[in-house]
Amino acid sequence: MKPLKLICYVIGFVFLVSGLMKFIDLSMVNSFDQMGIPLSNYVYFFVALFEVMAGMLLIGRIFIHICLIPLIFILLGAIFFTKIPVLTNEGMFAFLFASRLDITLLILLAFLWTKRKDKEAFI
Repeated sequence: MKPLKLICYVIGFVFLVSGLMKFIDLSMVNSFDQMGIPLSNYVYFFVALFEVMAGMLLIGRIFIHICLIPLIFILLGAIFFTKIPVLTNEGMFAFLFASRLDITLLILLAFLWTKRKDKEAFI
């Protein structure tokens, strides 16, 4: 199996599960509201929908270049709204520990972005 296919499967799986959990466990809507995100209910469902759709498209390796942009913004938002407060309140090591998955996914998405024109690598 080609490495880029595996990366697509792994990232797609993570976002698919994350988006589905947002639809299943609606108590997470409160966390968006507590972060001070305007129109948190709408943003919550919009993010969940994009995570599910982009996760499925990545697993199917369809429209990869289109999926990457919203996922990168979702990860940057997650770091900004949930991990930066950890950095300011608890310090660098707590921040690095809390953001390890977000940073890893962001690097993998950036890697896929650089490879998006090489369609042969994804087949």
